[in-house]
Amino acid sequence: MARLPRLDLPKVPQHVVQRGNDRQPCFAAEDDYLAYIDDLSDAAFHCGCAVHAYTLMTNHVHLLVTGAERGAVSHMMQHLGRRYVVSFNARYRRTGTLWEGRFKSSLVDSEHYLFACHRYIEMNPLRAAMVADPVDYRWSSYRRNALGEANRLVTPHPLYLQLGPDPAARQAAYRALFSGALADEDLANIRIHVQQQKALGTSRFQAEVGALLARNVMVRPRGRPRLDDE
Repeated sequence: MARLPRLDLPKVPQHVVQRGNDRQPCFAAEDDYLAYIDDLSDAAFHCGCAVHAYTLMTNHVHLLVTGAERGAVSHMMQHLGRRYVVSFNARYRRTGTLWEGRFKSSLVDSEHYLFACHRYIEMNPLRAAMVADPVDYRWSSYRRNALGEANRLVTPHPLYLQLGPDPAARQAAYRALFSGALADEDLANIRIHVQQQKALGTSRFQAEVGALLARNVMVRPRGRPRLDDE
């Protein structure tokens, strides 16, 4: 049976998750993280994508990205995969696939869920007990969004720019969003939508996306997500 095309609309953010094959590490040293960031930055530029948030974990990655055209995000991930896997395999004298099949993605209702996804992505190292504060994790976009640290990979979403009249005000408002943990309901909601690759948003947003794509975009009921589905 042929796979259905991804849910994809131009200028609608997507939460992208890609895991290492069999949950094996896809980053083994600092040079790997740096290479991935460089390759992703180049791929985003060439494919017309804007990366708003990211976190690179040891064996998987989370991205929040908007494509200017339909298919742009998939092209970006293909471009990135070709470059990064070749260089990773060469560094470690390995062969074969690095990633666990196709990446997963969900469309995100920017008006209601954009910053929830920002928080979900950039707080991933905290939930994994790797750091006590997101600022302490080097391989995420938090320092760029919360402190203004230079990062050529990150392009602020228009809603981020509306957080304040100047960079300092926007950064302060962004830090305030991280004053508490995401509610369990939000965590579960984000996880199940990316797992099932559906549209995360209000019923109105889902109805609009479903009508545009002539597809079912709502999640199927299921049990509680696994605790390791970060």
